[in-house]
Amino acid sequence: MAGALSVQAKPLTLERIFDDPSLAGKSPVQLKFSPDGSRVTYLQGKADDYNRYDLWEYNLKDNTNRLLVDSAQLFSGPENLSDEEKARRERQRIFGKGILEYKWSKDGKALLFPLNGDLYYFDLKTKNSKKLTNTEAFETDARFSPKGNFVSFVREQNLFALELASGKEIQLSKDGGGVIKNGMAEFVAQEEMSRMTGYWWANDESKIAFTRVDESPVQEAIRNEIYADEVKLFNQRYPFTGTNNVDIQLGVVKLNDQMVDWIDLGENKDIYIARAKWLNDSNTLSYQWQKRSQHNLELRFYNSKTKQQTVALTEKSDTWINLHFDLEFLKDKKHFVWASERDGFKHLYLYANNGQLIRQITTGDWVVDSLKGVDEKNGIVYFAARKDTALESHLYSAPLFKKGAIKRITEKGQYHNVVLAKDNKTFIDTSSSVNKPNSAALRKINGEFITWLEENKLDDSHPLTPFLTDLAQPEYGTITAEDGQVMHYRLFKPTNMAKGKKHPVIVNVYGGPHAQRVTNSWRSKNLYFQYMAQQGYVIFQLDNRGSYNRGKKFEDAIYKNLGVVEVADQIKGVEFLRTLDYVDPARIGIYGHSYGGYMALMTMFKAGDYFSAGVSGAPVTDWALYDTHYTERYLGHPDTNAQGYTDSAVFPYAEGLEGPLMIYHGMADDNVLFTHATKLFKQLQDNNQQFEMMTYPGSKHSLRGKQVQTHLHQTITNFFNRNFNTN
Repeated sequence: MAGALSVQAKPLTLERIFDDPSLAGKSPVQLKFSPDGSRVTYLQGKADDYNRYDLWEYNLKDNTNRLLVDSAQLFSGPENLSDEEKARRERQRIFGKGILEYKWSKDGKALLFPLNGDLYYFDLKTKNSKKLTNTEAFETDARFSPKGNFVSFVREQNLFALELASGKEIQLSKDGGGVIKNGMAEFVAQEEMSRMTGYWWANDESKIAFTRVDESPVQEAIRNEIYADEVKLFNQRYPFTGTNNVDIQLGVVKLNDQMVDWIDLGENKDIYIARAKWLNDSNTLSYQWQKRSQHNLELRFYNSKTKQQTVALTEKSDTWINLHFDLEFLKDKKHFVWASERDGFKHLYLYANNGQLIRQITTGDWVVDSLKGVDEKNGIVYFAARKDTALESHLYSAPLFKKGAIKRITEKGQYHNVVLAKDNKTFIDTSSSVNKPNSAALRKINGEFITWLEENKLDDSHPLTPFLTDLAQPEYGTITAEDGQVMHYRLFKPTNMAKGKKHPVIVNVYGGPHAQRVTNSWRSKNLYFQYMAQQGYVIFQLDNRGSYNRGKKFEDAIYKNLGVVEVADQIKGVEFLRTLDYVDPARIGIYGHSYGGYMALMTMFKAGDYFSAGVSGAPVTDWALYDTHYTERYLGHPDTNAQGYTDSAVFPYAEGLEGPLMIYHGMADDNVLFTHATKLFKQLQDNNQQFEMMTYPGSKHSLRGKQVQTHLHQTITNFFNRNFNTN
């Protein structure tokens, strides 16, 4: 940090936060080891346009960072995406231009890129690219086969495999189109299950498991997307909660004759296929079968030779089952590692392939984030977890087959995202802290530093350095909820504090499940809160009950009644704020987006004595308008919890609004539909209640783009400045 002192400090502005170059510096994403272990590759935005990505490498032979593939080499014009691909990227939260996805060939000699609807094969030796497809149709979800002999993809809702040696295409499904989708993940699988694919290769390349989705049972709704110069109408099949889902089938197709064997999923067709994965014998397919209620999940094994299947294990819950990707079949073909929350916290378990539980690998009042690798030879399992603190994710190791100590590998004081090499000897360590952007190091498996992949050092040349001296170092602490559970908070103090001065507060809230805001990690959004702290605001964040990474009991408090304990917990946060002598209790506002937008409304409507102004972004207002898998997970089916749906909507409480309120929404939002906002606009107007609104033509749920983000944050800032008289 010494170098930072030689650079003259600059005031942080909203325009600069969203301008080039990114204040996060060189923050690589999608870091991967090449198959031969000689390279670490990653995507990085261009210096003059951080939203356009190129592929870079750190070459371990000569210890050099270099540009590996310039996206302009492959395709330099504007991308024309299909509606399906636009939706898929929105589900993946992918935004940008250039190279956004890449896949390695098995031998590490080539790369696969999807660009502008076609597929490009890039030869690393010759540095030449070859266009594998050249059609008007859009190829998506492309990847190499396990041995690298084929490239598979979905085109016009059918599954294809292209043999690289001959260039021959094999069409593996024929009836795709309209309401039939083969090899594709349906809407709720993408948005709510994080399953972005609908097909899975067997390791020997002889067959592929795939889903066939029939959308015809799903209610068809006319959804509009309002742009600056046009209104687009979509007949979208959207599974509103309580209505029909898709009909789904799971089959196995052979490459040699394209014959399909359909798996018997049982008499109950109102189910979800959450995951699928082949065992190492290439004959047995595992798939996760989930009841619609989400109280039960079965891990099933299907033998593609005998057509027989068994239930390896069953998970049950009185509330809901959280899905995960933590399933690893061992090379010994006898065991697998599985994650479960059955004891109240997510932990790892060792099973025999016949479904017999061998042992619980990890235990304690803390959660495992994800399984990272299994070293069978040495009997060690590697995983990310929060054993030491809920605010940081670390890499740990534990004995696989026998009892023994759990060892933390990464250093405390930072948040770590890690990628293990296949040989479990090294790992990529991407680390950050609240005021330090991501850096990436290569480390030995014991944590010993080998080299920087991207140090992203905060020196004189770093774009964040001129602003460093004025960044507030937030305080962390805990508050006890009404039921005795401990909640974590983070507080940014104003940088212009003076004795006796009372400051306004913005409570930044999300508050919903599967999210955590209070961590010791870099998040570019925090730059806005730093800016507001420099304008004299206190910024307060509290992870209320229902938030993630604290265990199932902490989450379950919201079951069947949303907007109750979350509001009570945020009130607890305000009660704490009122004890601080530098806080003005009459100027405490709240701001949130998505579930946070819902929380901003519920607190303004139900707790006006505590929150005197609010900004609600892209809010859910009526849970009956949201989708099946997410909503029914937390509220149950509308037929069995009608009162819970009524009580969890914002409308019964709207007349409680006292202070100023602003609502903003993207007018092309296909996740939280714009209807959520317009329905509330109408009720507030009918009630003769004044409010402000800002709508963004063409913007979807995340409101991407530099201009949109700059304008949005100026609007939020102006709203609070006006209503808290800070100008």
